[in-house]
Amino acid sequence: MTDTGPPRTAPTTPTPSNEVPAPRGGPSGSAASTRARSSTAPAEPTGWVGWIGFAACMMFFVAAFQIVQGLVAVFDRSYYQVNSNHLVVHVSYTGWGWVHVLVGVVIGFAAAGVLTGNVLARTVGVLLAGLSALLNVLFIAAYPVWGLIIITVDSLVIYALTAHGREMRDRAS
Repeated sequence: MTDTGPPRTAPTTPTPSNEVPAPRGGPSGSAASTRARSSTAPAEPTGWVGWIGFAACMMFFVAAFQIVQGLVAVFDRSYYQVNSNHLVVHVSYTGWGWVHVLVGVVIGFAAAGVLTGNVLARTVGVLLAGLSALLNVLFIAAYPVWGLIIITVDSLVIYALTAHGREMRDRAS
């Protein structure tokens, strides 16, 4: 019977140039070289990296929500349930509106940075999500349901960025 498959080759053994030398006085052989290679290899990211993608998407949503909320405050002051004198901080809706727009734009840029695994963007994202939650607590009298939704999303963003952010950085490098 004729074998038509690929030619069979003998198993190869590693050559001394492929092995990592064992530290002096330590164990020798293939176990030492395997340990040396595995200690320098980056940790494999887990399924939790998806939380960072989720956080970035939620940050884009929060940015859009903040911008919309700010523009409504600037251009349609009658939309909200109370006038600006009944807010926690007595600032005109125009002032509140521009603060929301500014925070929204910066959160959008931070979300783009989070997707790249940038540590600074992750840090800024956590700080801005906290600031966004605080702004909405102060603005809650104007539109309570909307404020609670944004505060909840901000809390999820903070959790995702703080609990699993390192894995996204390892994946990006």
